[in-house]
Amino acid sequence: MRLHPTVASHTEEVLREVLRFTGPADSAVSWYFREHPKLGSRERNAVAEAVYAVLRNKLVFGSFAESGVGPAMRRLALLGLADAVGIDAVAGLSPDETAWLERVAQIDRQTLPAAMRANLPVWLYDKLVARDGEAATLSLADALNRPAPLDLRVNALKTKREDVIEELAKAPIACEPTPYAPLGLRIFKKPALQNLPLFKDGAIEVQDEGSQLLAHILGAKRGEMVVDFCAGAGGKTLAIGAIMRNTGRLYAFDVAEKRLAKLKPRLARSGLSNVHPVVIAHENDAKVKRLAGKIDRVLVDAPCSGLGTLRRNPDMKWRQTPESVAELNQKQSSILASAARLVKPGGRLVYATCSLLDEENEAIANGFLAANSAFRLVPAREVLAEQKIDLDTGDFLKLTPQQHQTDGFFAAVFERSK
Repeated sequence: MRLHPTVASHTEEVLREVLRFTGPADSAVSWYFREHPKLGSRERNAVAEAVYAVLRNKLVFGSFAESGVGPAMRRLALLGLADAVGIDAVAGLSPDETAWLERVAQIDRQTLPAAMRANLPVWLYDKLVARDGEAATLSLADALNRPAPLDLRVNALKTKREDVIEELAKAPIACEPTPYAPLGLRIFKKPALQNLPLFKDGAIEVQDEGSQLLAHILGAKRGEMVVDFCAGAGGKTLAIGAIMRNTGRLYAFDVAEKRLAKLKPRLARSGLSNVHPVVIAHENDAKVKRLAGKIDRVLVDAPCSGLGTLRRNPDMKWRQTPESVAELNQKQSSILASAARLVKPGGRLVYATCSLLDEENEAIANGFLAANSAFRLVPAREVLAEQKIDLDTGDFLKLTPQQHQTDGFFAAVFERSK
């Protein structure tokens, strides 16, 4: 069944906005769909997938688009649609366009230069090759340029993982347990979960397996005082609250009131009553300082480049620059230093990012240790074993899509000794 003939022109219009890179791609796509409410769900899905295909394959598609006929933006849109839904599903093509797409489909991408096949900006590709070598970088890039599966976290306060598997099978939605996160499920299609009773009742939440593991390595226990320092929309907050069995006190700090507002409906579904969302002005806010030395566990999921999440947010690689990463490094060090003041002796501090870059990860962790003799690094392998998670990534938690089928994540675990 063919898509409506206007799909190509809608894709062009969205691409024109997205490729300006003035904001997140998902926001631009959502805005366009709100402005065009008559677009059917099948067409919306095709437009969105085509746009994301272009973002993932921008260098290769840009090269291909130098041939062909018609405006360059239309050629990019057609390449995205061909990748997302197939040439046969796209109506309204001229004979020349069809022939061109068929020729392009025959090109063996392995014959293209390695840097082009990686579909990464030059600065990032060069940095990764210098660290890991060309073969490893191409393997990572290939994994990052594939759409991510959909991971769910089962809310253990409300149900068991086996029961959710049974309920989803009735939908019917096939899934499998995640290999590492004990409450995770992986779905390879993208059903409308928000309509399921399981979702409405708070029995499941969408959360990447890597993000779930961050909540586990914090090691929060019943009755403790815990802070999620950069809570955002609260995915990890909810996971931590459930691990605490809805006891103790869990603060969700964030500087963005809009982000924290997204936590409220999720909190209502979850059944948690131990979570306290708090808007702070900055990392040195008085609301933070009054808790100095009183907190058992602090999670700092720091603002970062997001380059580990390219499977879901491929526009991030084109929006970040070496300069923007350098600015983030200053913020990361400052936030970690402030969060550390909350931890009481014997308490645990976890620094995490969804980045793949050493300067956002090991460099920040090692700089913190050098400046804070009261803290020691707890090897991630020990923490994971303590949580009965069968995974060893060395002293730090380091997850990558090609090795672990998760987003790219990093975490360092520190313990305050005095």
